[in-house]
Amino acid sequence: MADNPVAVPDQIFANGDSRLPQSSLGYESIKGWAMGTLYYGDNLEILRNEIASESVDLVYLDPPFNSNANYNVLFRAPEGHQSHAQMEAFEDTWHWNATAEKAFDEVMQSGNSDAAEMLRAMRSFLKENDMMAYLAMMAVRLIELHRVLKKTGSLYLHCDPTASHYLKILLDSIWGGANFRNEIAWKRTSTHSDSKTWSKVADNIFFYSKSDLFTWRTPRETHSEDYIQDKFRHDDDDGRGLYQLHDMTSPNPRPNMMYEWKGFGSPQKGWRFEKVTMQRLDSEDRIWYPKKIDGSLDTSKRPRIKRYLSEMGGGGVMGTVWTDISPINSQAQERLGYPTQKPVALLERILNASSNEGDIVLDPFCGCGTTVHAAQKLNRQWIGIDITHLAISLIQKRLRDAFPLVQIEVHGVPKDLDGAKALAAQDKYQFQWWAVSLVDAVPFGNKKKGADGGIDGLIYFKPDGKTTEKAIVSVKGGDNVGVGMIKDLIATVDREKAKMGLLISLADPTSVMRKEAVTAGYYRTEAQGDFAKIQIVTIEELLGGKKPQMPWVSPDVFKRAKREMKGEQQKLF
Repeated sequence: MADNPVAVPDQIFANGDSRLPQSSLGYESIKGWAMGTLYYGDNLEILRNEIASESVDLVYLDPPFNSNANYNVLFRAPEGHQSHAQMEAFEDTWHWNATAEKAFDEVMQSGNSDAAEMLRAMRSFLKENDMMAYLAMMAVRLIELHRVLKKTGSLYLHCDPTASHYLKILLDSIWGGANFRNEIAWKRTSTHSDSKTWSKVADNIFFYSKSDLFTWRTPRETHSEDYIQDKFRHDDDDGRGLYQLHDMTSPNPRPNMMYEWKGFGSPQKGWRFEKVTMQRLDSEDRIWYPKKIDGSLDTSKRPRIKRYLSEMGGGGVMGTVWTDISPINSQAQERLGYPTQKPVALLERILNASSNEGDIVLDPFCGCGTTVHAAQKLNRQWIGIDITHLAISLIQKRLRDAFPLVQIEVHGVPKDLDGAKALAAQDKYQFQWWAVSLVDAVPFGNKKKGADGGIDGLIYFKPDGKTTEKAIVSVKGGDNVGVGMIKDLIATVDREKAKMGLLISLADPTSVMRKEAVTAGYYRTEAQGDFAKIQIVTIEELLGGKKPQMPWVSPDVFKRAKREMKGEQQKLF
């Protein structure tokens, strides 16, 4: 009979446990996937058209909570320009309209009778209000997430108390109440002194599996100082640190383990280890021997095994109340300015518990990319989806800062002129944000803020290495262009006291437009030479690699993410 090792790792899977150990999932099932894939667009359509059934190992989603708040992306801008340094990414407002009605009907026709009946009952209770619109939108997406999840997969839904009770009922109807595993409370903030009732300090995270056969790696809490001082009282000063002494006798009768060892008679039920293992442990000085006052072995007592703190692998099994992961505050190094940003440590804990290296992690509301960042760091495959180009640009920048060798495949972003025309026809604001990203400019202006004064983006530069100057970017996505656009840009540059102006045009500019741009003259710098004050560049030229002629520009449009020193060059296969 094989004996137990000395440094016993956390024994996650007891006899008869149906959950999958790490070694049971190989990499064969994910060959062909890119290390990281980003999708721009509606996650419902992408889930339906791009993600195969039972292809994902872990889903984490942090959807908007129906909080009636606008979510902004913050950008890097020089001192004195902070008012220009944010963009409304999306509005977290929900209304009962034709889109919500369509989502409701799709759930009714989904074939999931439990989800349909539950949503119909909710509508009967809530009527056609904003909360019901939110729940209908979520229900149809949760059905798709259930489809793409493997039978061994898990889902974590992160929400606040605004809609958590309704969401859990929906999850029960889709996943089945028996597959509800835990409700985690994450303390995300301290108490608020101005709270009118109990201060709201925690978010809810619902953990569901698709079946009773799911990946699980038990997370353990760190040992407390009191526990260490009480239990680990020995140190041989040999560099191996603190240790405690454990019994070496077998708890059950083991006839083949009954032997004499260095004058110590066999215990009644035998030793815990085979003789060859005892010899190895002795040679490694991992056995403590009782001694008499004169230093000789005291064979009336039993030798004991040394178990080192460094090999214990944590303390007790972690509970469902998490107070040890701090939120992203204004001074945090990982803060990128996205208001709903979650700490990487939170996602690392979830991914470590419910996935293995090489597994596929999906975040359908990926925002600023914390989930995919954690997945990349922990050597998981990942898929991120977001409905705004601002988020897609932010995630790409974040990951390339943190992991210089990261490979990212991006879908839904125009790759050619036809794609650009299609985006411009679909959503002019998304087209503007995408076009501005092609020249490393900071987006400017919001959907609901009215006229933007002819400014769609700002490029900051330091021609002398000290003083920050700016260029105005104007994007035109229509078919009709004219000289008036150049005149307006010249006027905007003068009004804003900018040094240069750049017109990005989907259509080819006229010869009259180019002549008018030349009349604006040059912006002259001592260190970097002369630059045309007003420049025109087409989308087709930008896609072909052409860049406007500008003084040196820092590419750090978004706040730079901390570089990860681990995992950036690891290979999956």
